[in-house]
Amino acid sequence: MHMSKSDSKMSMGQRLAYAFGALGNDAFYALLSGYLIVFITSHLFNTGDTATNNKMVSIVTLIVMALRIIELLIDPFIGNAIDRTKTRWGHFRPWVVVGGSISAILLLLLFTSLGNLYARNAVLYMIVFAIMYISMDIFYSFKDVGFWSMLPSLTTDSHEREKTATFARFGSTIGGGLVGVLIMPAVIFFSKTETSSGDSQGWFTFALIICLIALVSAWCVGLFTREVNSDIRENKEDTKGVFEVLKAVTKNDQLLWIAIAYLFYGIGNNILGSLEVYYFTYIMDKAKSFSILSFINIFLGMGAAALFPILSKRFSRRTVFTGSLVVMLIAIGLFSIAGTNLPFVIFAACLYAFPQQIVFLVVLMIITDSVEYGQWKLGHRDESLSLSIRPLVDKFGGAVSNGVVGQIAIMAGMTTGATASSITAAQVTSFKLMMFAVPALMMVIAIIVFWKKIILSNEKHAEIVAELEKTWGKDLAKEQDAAAGNMEALMEERIAITTPVKGTLVNLKDVSDKAFAAGAMGNGFAIKPSDGKVYAPFDGTIRQVFSTRHAIGMVADNGMVLLIHVGIGTVALRGTGFVTYVNANEHVSKGDEIMEFWDPTIKKAGLDDTVIVTVTNTHQYKDFDFIADLGSEVAPGQNILTVTRNED
Repeated sequence: MHMSKSDSKMSMGQRLAYAFGALGNDAFYALLSGYLIVFITSHLFNTGDTATNNKMVSIVTLIVMALRIIELLIDPFIGNAIDRTKTRWGHFRPWVVVGGSISAILLLLLFTSLGNLYARNAVLYMIVFAIMYISMDIFYSFKDVGFWSMLPSLTTDSHEREKTATFARFGSTIGGGLVGVLIMPAVIFFSKTETSSGDSQGWFTFALIICLIALVSAWCVGLFTREVNSDIRENKEDTKGVFEVLKAVTKNDQLLWIAIAYLFYGIGNNILGSLEVYYFTYIMDKAKSFSILSFINIFLGMGAAALFPILSKRFSRRTVFTGSLVVMLIAIGLFSIAGTNLPFVIFAACLYAFPQQIVFLVVLMIITDSVEYGQWKLGHRDESLSLSIRPLVDKFGGAVSNGVVGQIAIMAGMTTGATASSITAAQVTSFKLMMFAVPALMMVIAIIVFWKKIILSNEKHAEIVAELEKTWGKDLAKEQDAAAGNMEALMEERIAITTPVKGTLVNLKDVSDKAFAAGAMGNGFAIKPSDGKVYAPFDGTIRQVFSTRHAIGMVADNGMVLLIHVGIGTVALRGTGFVTYVNANEHVSKGDEIMEFWDPTIKKAGLDDTVIVTVTNTHQYKDFDFIADLGSEVAPGQNILTVTRNED
């Protein structure tokens, strides 16, 4: 059943609780992904023998890398387990609370030596560490997947979702950023001994604070949000495994190449980003100054995200992606010669950080558009599989960088007991080579792959969506043909088709789009709108909401397949000015509001705002007769056409 918008409003308290959950979630992840390795390499092992310490560091960091890769194989099934969960508290909240609580406790324990167990029995310590780490990672994944997946369950109103998502993104930015800002000053402050990198007590105390925030925020989400029941949330298919994802990638060449380009970029970026705190601690001997960079980067990320829409309108994706990586390569060059000059280092590091959000958004747009590309090329839509590739690549890149960073720390002598004064010139050179040259090489490879292989531009995507619109409903029409023999009860003598919008009635053959005017997408009518609200013209099922939100395809309970297309050429707006209130496979009733568009946005872009309504299974009907006068003002739900269903 379709929910009314009034039933899906969220309170400010719910929104703030979800935002606090995002803050705790990303603070936890920042501690886990960026700084657990720093603690392991610099403070965990203190046997009194450097060679033994280094051996332990090497083994543990490689275990972390291996376990994170293994967890990738489990990850796709976590979403399925969450979907299958049925409790009085919903699908998601139990996992957010349970996963958040257990993962917080286990991560805190990993910031200890487990009672110096490694000194008494190194093998037993490795086994216990591995069990605790993989358990922590799995429970955190349950919490993370559950938390971000629950957003659609909080409300079915797109306006409310966008507001809540904005609050959550703001919370996650603060959570992830503040860990970088506070970690070194806090660790040093809480340490027993005053050193450039703190001691075990300082690291444990800071980890305790972050884990408490993560735990409390998870409980706030569990206690102060609520999941809304809706038919559209019924899971009808199991989540695909990682091998199904990879299989889908190999069939979709644009998805494959963007994944490869992003993988090289991600590994290089993760290595350099993870080594920055080592640079400030062991090269510059100014660990606390790392906070300055982290603080500035919070605002740089926000600024870059705001700049992206402007850049995407003026330049091609290829130019934006390549230009961003060229800026990062220049920054790497400057960083490599900055030495211990703090202003120079901060400038180079900030220049390196600024384009990262832009690169992320370019990749996200191409991966999203590859869904339609695959549908156009392969004849079927692999939406969930395609969209799961980005987090998969992110996690793989992070896993590899964890293992590499541990080995670099050993090679550069940046392990337990090391200080800036103990690092030799040769070790500094080796460290800089790994920190700057390797990521630079990875990014050059990413540029080459992107430049040579990615063809999915905004214009190409618009062409593909336009082609899909022309063929949309053909398969559904075949389904209706097959079912026609069982639809005698629905064989009405005359079937009325109503208008979904308010405006002036126009003959379909008079619209400016040649394909629609020629009836290539079926017979129907057009409306010159005077209002932006779009309503369901009959009882039926939403079969597709186009990713650009300018068109909706639906099937009536009597078998009629209808396409509602707002504007001509509006695919180029990529959803700007459009809000949809329904999802695919949702059943709606006649008169339910299913979409809203902002007419000035369409006109400002110089586009035609005509709303076109076509019956895509036209061949199943005859005698399309207007019962409303062309040129007259019509209201939503008013009968426009009547048709007769063919008997054969």
